[in-house]
Amino acid sequence: MSALSLALRDSSTMLRRNLLHVRRYPSLTLNVLLTPVVLLLLFVYVFGDVMSAGMAAGGADRSAYVDYLVPGILLMTIGGTLVGTAVSVSIDMTEGIVARFRTMAIHRGSVLIGHVAGSVLRSMASVVLVGGVATAIGFRSRDATAVEWLAAFGLLSLVAFALTWLAVGVGMVSPNGEAAGNNAVPLIILPFLSSAFVPVEAMPGWFRPVAEYQPFTPVIETLRGLLLGSGIGGDGLLSVAWCLVLAVFGHLWSTSLFHRDPR
Repeated sequence: MSALSLALRDSSTMLRRNLLHVRRYPSLTLNVLLTPVVLLLLFVYVFGDVMSAGMAAGGADRSAYVDYLVPGILLMTIGGTLVGTAVSVSIDMTEGIVARFRTMAIHRGSVLIGHVAGSVLRSMASVVLVGGVATAIGFRSRDATAVEWLAAFGLLSLVAFALTWLAVGVGMVSPNGEAAGNNAVPLIILPFLSSAFVPVEAMPGWFRPVAEYQPFTPVIETLRGLLLGSGIGGDGLLSVAWCLVLAVFGHLWSTSLFHRDPR
């Protein structure tokens, strides 16, 4: 068997293992799904009128704020799965299963690839479900073409891939599952400091650089441009660049930790 065939076989086995864990712990998956749905409903039905009134001169209706909000919530949905990924990796590293894998004739990288592939699949399934809820409460992508929809889905997949590698690295450096969950929190907090809920222009001047010069804001603005047909400008290239940088960094960080970890 060639090295590539071995890697594909072992990676698919590790992917199935991680997906079985999701089935065995449905409460964790439910929490991951409920958090962005609750945020979506909270900001639409509790804060929606106030937020929409402050977004444009003369105010705007709630439906306009729903359209503005959904791209940010979709990105936060991906962030919600990262805590589970970091915890899962940390548990594997600290409870001895990886040490056992090291003694077996399997492709070394398949352990991490299984975690990454499983996390990306969970993220995109969550995005589809949350997108369905958003559509049910009034989100409408009226001007987006099929190509723009595919581009938006591809960008979300790329974001999930890049951030998952970071979450794997976080899990690798954490001494236990609880610490991994805490260490992954910044990946959830950063979208709150972006343009997910209000435009950057509406933020205080001292805070705007924090929201503007981080990876989540250009990704959210790109998603808005694609889904709402408003154009993406330079945010598209900036989003892809951020994703590639984070993916390469996360991959190199995670694999170097995995190959030298004595546990």
